[in-house]
Amino acid sequence: MNAFETGRVTQARTEQAPDGSSVLPLLSLPSGGMAVFELPAGQVSRAVRHRSVDEIWLVLAGTGAMWRKLEAQEDVVALEEGVCISIPAGTAFQFRCDSSASLRIVATTMPPWPGEGEAEFVPGKWD
Repeated sequence: MNAFETGRVTQARTEQAPDGSSVLPLLSLPSGGMAVFELPAGQVSRAVRHRSVDEIWLVLAGTGAMWRKLEAQEDVVALEEGVCISIPAGTAFQFRCDSSASLRIVATTMPPWPGEGEAEFVPGKWD
């Protein structure tokens, strides 16, 4: 195993995230992983809750909104370039793209995404 890895977004293989967005998995280490997510113009993700991972998202392009709910705390935050948000494990969330171009987000997942069964579908804010 190499001590260092280098990756490129242009070389990542597109997959579909459980919420319906496109995901480009990048690199990971034992404590976390990084990926780029895209949601096409006018689309709304499926609402999900992660069972065991925390995430931090940074919006790279596009505009939209993110709904988050954890126990009694609930909010909707505007998404635009430069906005950074946290999604602690157990938080229900859903996001939408309000712009004419895709919403593009880079995310760090801690620990790395464990695979199928991590995301559970929940009732969301939007249809």
